[in-house]
Order: sequence, then C-alpha cells, then structure tokens
Amino acid sequence: MEIHIFQDEQAMEVANVFHAAVHAIDPSIYSEEEKEAWAPTPPNYYEWGERLKGTMVFTAIVDDTVAGFIALEPNGHIDFMYTHPQYQNMGVAAYMYEYVLDVAQNLHIARLTVDASKIAKTFFEERGFELQEEKLIERNGLSILHYAMEKRLL
Repeated sequence: MEIHIFQDEQAMEVANVFHAAVHAIDPSIYSEEEKEAWAPTPPNYYEWGERLKGTMVFTAIVDDTVAGFIALEPNGHIDFMYTHPQYQNMGVAAYMYEYVLDVAQNLHIARLTVDASKIAKTFFEERGFELQEEKLIERNGLSILHYAMEKRLL
C-alpha cells in the first residue's frame, strides 16, 4: 500500500470509493434512506472534483487502485476518511490515519477534529479522540447522526 497526494484525475475513483463505502454500511446502523441522502446515487462527479480542491487529500493505493482516501484541512479537521468495502479490515484506514497524523505533526497543527459517523466513532476513540458532542448533519434534506471529536496534538 502506498499513500499518494490526490490528483484531479482521481476524482471519479474517489467519489466511487465514497459511494461504495457509505452504501456498504449495514442498514441496522444507517438506513437505506440515510445512506442515499449521505451518498446519492449516482455520485455527482463534478461536485466531487470541486469539493476536493483546496484540501490536502491523500489516497491509499493498492494494486493501482484507490482503496481509500483521507482529507486534512489546514485547521486540522479530517474532512473525509473512507475505505472501499473491498479493502476494509485490511488496515487501510489505520495506515491513512497514521500518515495524516504525521503530516499534521510536521505542520505543527495543535489538534485534529473529525465529525465521525457511527461506525467511525470507535476507530477515532481508539486513537485518542475524545467526544465533544453528538450532532445532526444535514444531507439532502435528512439529518444524520455524527460525533464531533477532537484530539490534542500539542
């Protein structure tokens, strides 16, 4: 596995990873309606290309394929972290997170924040993030539960 800096030509593949990851979530965790509001079918590739500009986005590459991606904003907010279902439970998310943690420390970012989903909450807790608040995030007219979390670095 290698981590690469996102290239514009990867926007479609990144959008597909996001869509597949969200729609693979067990419906007992997020309903089909919630998943569709969160990641509409089909993905809006133009919107994704625009959304990824101006943010540090890193892709995890396995066998010349984008297996996952993570985005770090200059203020230390982890905006995205998704792994394609085909590569889940193989350490992709952990590898991407460790990479971004190193980047953040090298940039002297004082804290990392994330709005974690129900399934990502435990991942971040295991890495020292603390729950700040539960909040509802509006996606296409539907409110979806997320957890505002923080980890102090300095």
